[in-house]
Amino acid sequence: MADKRDYYEVLGIAKGASEDEIKSAYRKKAKKYHPDLNPGNKEAEEKFKEVNEAYEILSDSEKKARYDQFGHAGVDPSYGAGGFGGGFNGFGGGAGGVDLGDIFESFFGGGGGFGGSSRRADPNAPRRGNDIRVSVAISFMEAVHGCKKTLNVTRQDTCTECGGSGAAKGTSPETCPECGGSGSVTTQQRTPFGVIQNRRPCSRCGGKGKVIKSPCKHCSGSGRVATNKTIEVSIPAGIDDDQSLALRGQGDNGLNGGPNGDLIVIVTVRPDAMFERDRFDVWVTVPITYTQACIGADVIVPTVDGKVQYSVPEGTQSGTTFRLKGKGIQYLNGKGKGDQYVKVTVEIPRKLTKDQRKALQAFEETLKDDNYEQRKGFFKSLKDKFGDK
Repeated sequence: MADKRDYYEVLGIAKGASEDEIKSAYRKKAKKYHPDLNPGNKEAEEKFKEVNEAYEILSDSEKKARYDQFGHAGVDPSYGAGGFGGGFNGFGGGAGGVDLGDIFESFFGGGGGFGGSSRRADPNAPRRGNDIRVSVAISFMEAVHGCKKTLNVTRQDTCTECGGSGAAKGTSPETCPECGGSGSVTTQQRTPFGVIQNRRPCSRCGGKGKVIKSPCKHCSGSGRVATNKTIEVSIPAGIDDDQSLALRGQGDNGLNGGPNGDLIVIVTVRPDAMFERDRFDVWVTVPITYTQACIGADVIVPTVDGKVQYSVPEGTQSGTTFRLKGKGIQYLNGKGKGDQYVKVTVEIPRKLTKDQRKALQAFEETLKDDNYEQRKGFFKSLKDKFGDK
């Protein structure tokens, strides 16, 4: 595990990044390497797992604090095995010695992995399971109208063979002979300043006070196994890109009777070729002909709920925007909708025939300056600025 990359490097952020910066970086990376957007790409799949692992640590304030101070060893007991339990010279004490656990606790607020006092976290206490984060890619229209998606999730469940005890059937965990069931061991070291006493979690039982002599073969003594679950999630109408849903209790099983974690579903919305979204409003560009712009016309306009007819008034200029009230996207709370904005562009015909050119020229000769408001205003400004020269 020595080659494990720094979690900040994985997300491409600085060590002092804020919670919002961490979340934003995760979403960008998760979207970039998501399996749905990189089918068959093993490298992207591995990077996606690496990004999720980094976010799991850095999004948790306690885990992040341990990682910032001790690196991977602070959040992964198997990394750099050996723990923090060595003796420290330089702390004076009398004949009774000095308990380094109490010293560390005063600095780190409860042991922080040093296990110094009776107030340290109880490894046998109920603990909530970890949250699981998955990403799902949906189309623009699926986001507008809502949809159902089936997710394949791997999570940690209680082993059915041993009931979570970790011990083989017919056996049970036994009192640790190393610590006598206390979960911690005390060592002493003589120094020129006196005897230093250090209390740390028992390395044999990991601070639990119990050892398993006959581990369950199904879970290798961990009490939990990785299981694949198929979960259907209802994605509500109006959800936007990078928003997430929380499925309560669908994450990893809790430890020692603790509650399950949640399944966090991060939604990626693929862009649409026709529609563009601005919160709950929708924008669409509709081309009209030169004649339709001049004399007005009824044109067909696409909306997220189907086609509608709209009357373009005569003299419509290219780039004019019309508003269709209530034709946008449904609000997430289900009360009301946004609007749709229709921008028209006047398309100038090409590849005219000789007769068409003559007809157009004849038509142009019938027009006067009053027919062109923009040109009229432009040449007036030009004259005011430069005169008749």
